[in-house]
Amino acid sequence: MLKSRVCIVLLLLLSLTVGMAQVPTVEWDKYSLIIDGRRVMPVMGEVHYSRIPAEEWQAEVQKMRDGGVTILACYVFWNHIEETEGVFRWDGQRNLRRFLEVCAEADMPVVLRVGPFCHGEVRNGGIPDWVFTKGCKTRREDPLFLHYTTILYRQIFTQAQGLQWKDGGPVIAMQFDNEHRGHGSYLMRLKSIANEIGFDLPFYTRTGWPELASPVPFGSMIPLYGDYADGFWERSLKETAGNYYKAFNFKAFRSSTAIATEQLGEQKERLTEGDELYPYFTCELGGGMMTAYHRRPYIYPEDAYSLAVVKLGSGSNLLGYYMYHGGTNPDGLGELNETQRTPATNYNDMPVKNYDFQAPLGEFGQPYPHYYTLRKLHLFMHDFGELVAPMEAQFPCPQDIEKGDDSFLRYSIREKDGSGFIFINNYERLQSLGTKRNVRLEACGVKFPKLTIPAGTVCIFPVNVEGIRYATAQLIAKRDGKVYMEQIPGIPTTLCMADGKVLRGVKPRGTEAPVYGNIYLLDSHAASHLFLDEPSAPSVIEGVAYNKVREATADYTITIGRNKVAEAPRDEHFDAAAVYTIDIPECERAGRIMRIDYRGDVARLYCNGKLIADNFYNGRPMLYGLWRLPEDCRQLELRIIPLQKDMLVYFPREADTTPGEAVKRIVIE
Repeated sequence: MLKSRVCIVLLLLLSLTVGMAQVPTVEWDKYSLIIDGRRVMPVMGEVHYSRIPAEEWQAEVQKMRDGGVTILACYVFWNHIEETEGVFRWDGQRNLRRFLEVCAEADMPVVLRVGPFCHGEVRNGGIPDWVFTKGCKTRREDPLFLHYTTILYRQIFTQAQGLQWKDGGPVIAMQFDNEHRGHGSYLMRLKSIANEIGFDLPFYTRTGWPELASPVPFGSMIPLYGDYADGFWERSLKETAGNYYKAFNFKAFRSSTAIATEQLGEQKERLTEGDELYPYFTCELGGGMMTAYHRRPYIYPEDAYSLAVVKLGSGSNLLGYYMYHGGTNPDGLGELNETQRTPATNYNDMPVKNYDFQAPLGEFGQPYPHYYTLRKLHLFMHDFGELVAPMEAQFPCPQDIEKGDDSFLRYSIREKDGSGFIFINNYERLQSLGTKRNVRLEACGVKFPKLTIPAGTVCIFPVNVEGIRYATAQLIAKRDGKVYMEQIPGIPTTLCMADGKVLRGVKPRGTEAPVYGNIYLLDSHAASHLFLDEPSAPSVIEGVAYNKVREATADYTITIGRNKVAEAPRDEHFDAAAVYTIDIPECERAGRIMRIDYRGDVARLYCNGKLIADNFYNGRPMLYGLWRLPEDCRQLELRIIPLQKDMLVYFPREADTTPGEAVKRIVIE
């Protein structure tokens, strides 16, 4: 066990009541964070303040807390705040200081990912266009580039001054650059600049992929990892392209070889030397996935939950999601989305406005199903993190598999001092893993009876925990002496107690009555919504009136961009698009989302001639939050470019690729 521990500080997680004025001491070792002598397992969620209107910040941060997020991660995009050289904008939704104050009010610590390069599907990865006119080499120890970076960091410091963790504020950590594959000395120079300016934070991070050309000194930056279920950046137009399937199997290797393959090329399963001595944390566990023009993945709730359980079962003790909350690109002097026509980071054509990411909380803060599914895992991490964190991961199954390998049940074991958990994943995205029969599981010397594990099952079984010798149900939470468990669909619940009592075929009774002692058994819906007060939803307004006022007059001629994939249509191509008008009915707009079910290639929504939303069709509806409209807006214009035959685009199986376009239905929810 690593003896050297670095003293840092971190907010006590959900149930701890220590205020921001009393900063707890925190250490880390190769297993986890240790807060005031107690091991914890945080949940980190990525959200971009400049992609959300300022008046929505408070509510959205609270939604993240309600989902079990205990640390917030956030890019600071350089070109969102200095699009014109020397002109810094910290107003409106660019007001970083106000956002940090909102986080402080919510007792939500923040990890700032300050670049100078961020990516985040932003134009040039966040580096302003004017930097590329200066003749400097970006993302290198070029004196001129570091000069401009120093100015940027000073500006960010003005926003964070007095709000650092040592001041009782929320800023707890900082990440430098992103996905850097050069020398560690560049990252260390960025850290030095930040420290000289006045940043004095508990800890610093970097992305643990790709492998650095030369390392950073041990303890200077904790490497954080990631994995995704699919990637818009893949060059292939085939379903399940790439090696994302590896993310659905338990393995000791921490990183991914599938992230950013269009930039990083083929990557080997290799970490920078010494990284295995750090705790296993993630910062980019796929909460969803964006749609690029050429590749438009359709993400399922099971994808995110399976990835999370596999990472936890593989030894990760901090789950960080990218994205946890989607957003909308802000208005700028020009378009701020990544395209193949920009000076740098020009590998993909992304939507101009939309950054929904199919995340647990979408572009308008709407919860998708995996917001609730992931909650039960986050509750478990919070309430049982001290027990789980020091448990070593064991891998009884093969770690190197082929796509769709259905020859064995995928599971791992984490155990220590006679207690443990068995993590099961019988799911792989877009593959048909079958039911596993006569399964014999064993951990900590405890043998389970023969089990049948249905197709698609993802779950965690406890062994010698909370007076339970073993259970074929999942631990969710422990509050006020009550232990809450989830019945796994398709698996009869057996509770074998340490006192010798065995209960078979136990049925859920909800939170009102225990099934034995202090144990409460819930169905999956109740487990996902445990302790959550949900507001009543307004009635759905069906049949919103719309009218087609013009047919499409010409097909968009698809061109191949500089990085060898199809280019998205530009502004002028929408002059020939089909045009619809949408009448907004009289209703309370607060909390209301318009849902446009349509078929087409690309759709754009306009209010009074201004582009307010766009959508690359992938089978999901186009959404818009009505509260963001001007009060006097009574009609919207929708323009749709038709689908064509044999497009050089990957569409998921859910998409209707019949050539042409159509609006099927518009409702307000």
